[in-house]
Amino acid sequence: MQPARRALVPPFTVMTVLQAVAEARAQGRDVISLCAGEPGQGAPSAVRAAGARILTDGIPLGYSETRGIRPLREQLAGHYRRWYDLDLDPDQICVTTGSSGAFLLAFLAAFEPGDRVAVARPGYPAYVNILTSLGVEVVSLDTGASTRFQPTVPLLARAHAEAPLAGLVIASPANPTGTMIRDDELAAILAWAAEHDVRVVSDEIYHGVTFTGSPGTCAWSTSRDSIVISSFSKYWGMTGWRLGWMLMPDDLAGPIDALAGNLALCAPVPAQHAAIPAFTPEAYAECEAAVDGFAEARELVLAALPDLGWVDVAPADGAFYVYAGIAPLLGPYPDSVAWCRALLAEQDVALTPGVDFDPVHGHEHIRLSLAAGPDAVRAALPRILAFQAGLRAAVG
Repeated sequence: MQPARRALVPPFTVMTVLQAVAEARAQGRDVISLCAGEPGQGAPSAVRAAGARILTDGIPLGYSETRGIRPLREQLAGHYRRWYDLDLDPDQICVTTGSSGAFLLAFLAAFEPGDRVAVARPGYPAYVNILTSLGVEVVSLDTGASTRFQPTVPLLARAHAEAPLAGLVIASPANPTGTMIRDDELAAILAWAAEHDVRVVSDEIYHGVTFTGSPGTCAWSTSRDSIVISSFSKYWGMTGWRLGWMLMPDDLAGPIDALAGNLALCAPVPAQHAAIPAFTPEAYAECEAAVDGFAEARELVLAALPDLGWVDVAPADGAFYVYAGIAPLLGPYPDSVAWCRALLAEQDVALTPGVDFDPVHGHEHIRLSLAAGPDAVRAALPRILAFQAGLRAAVG
């Protein structure tokens, strides 16, 4: 017997890097890991305290409503009023098992097998792999520095002219580049999508982790036909709590509800209850302090760029990544995978090769994560520079 063809998706390379980091640390090596998009601060203190109380206070922890407990959805609706000046009905919100659960539900509800869905390249590999596993044809939009690594209306129009698109996945801020879609560009993309009957799925999980003075622009500010996906993992630092949510267009709310009930019954109930105080002023303040740390780490990398010599660096407007080309610095190594492996072996610094995010050009790119904070970045930069100096000396 053979596994189903839909299961034959590539593994996530960053997980392989993390395994190598764990093995190196088990050997007693002082590894600085700048590879994972996992905020170092963890959940706000009020959330952690609530999590401890929930286990002892007799709160019922059986199944919740499929869309999530109403008090949490009411808090989320308040969050959208606070950040985006949007009025939402809590019933338009579905709480999910991380944003990963939301993407699966969204893609199942919105797209048929054989539909063509556009995704920017470079981009988060799970978009492509989930869509592919569902029999959807992924249309890669080859973005680059000239478009700030984001899709544009001309790119969409060209792809749509080849064969009609059914969907588009956008991310702002994006992983791995950290770039954001400007408000006028977002409005133009959503208007084009509405005109051509293309469903937009807007990944907004990095909202709040931005360096532009704005948390980001919600797609629902322009189009409530889009699907908005977000998460507690990034701004709130709650990766392991596995809690996300989506804003559901009216025509998909019923199908998403039915799918969610069959696939997962509900999101983790203890995490749902614990997340309610994530929307207190004190919790927001803790999150903002963490964002200040990411900003400091970002400035350290940007200041070091002339010495690093990295090229085609994406303008990191948000998230906690710096995505850069290293083609002039590969030296004896054939690609970024081997380059990152050597950096870890020689200098105990872990970065992520770009092949996960871009199978075409990613062999010449790397992603540095700022999520470990400024102290880790400050300590890692001299090691990276020493590694690159060694490469220059070796090639003469």
